[in-house]
Amino acid sequence: MNKPFRKRFDSVKLTKEEAERQGKAATLAWKAFPEPGAAVAFMNEHDDALGGRPIDLVVASEEGLRAVEQAIAARQA
Repeated sequence: MNKPFRKRFDSVKLTKEEAERQGKAATLAWKAFPEPGAAVAFMNEHDDALGGRPIDLVVASEEGLRAVEQAIAARQA
């Protein structure tokens, strides 16, 4: 007997607030760094000045989002 297909979700699910912060930061990064791969690299690589990966910081807190927003603004100047 075949079991019906069920999609498994093994990854961590973000809360609504976490997803909103992540989306906002990603959009800012894509606008600030339009070169292919630049926004993805910025969001996913460890940043010494921020003390972590920007994507992790924005998901973790509103303060992390503000810090990442400031870092993006500083790199555009």
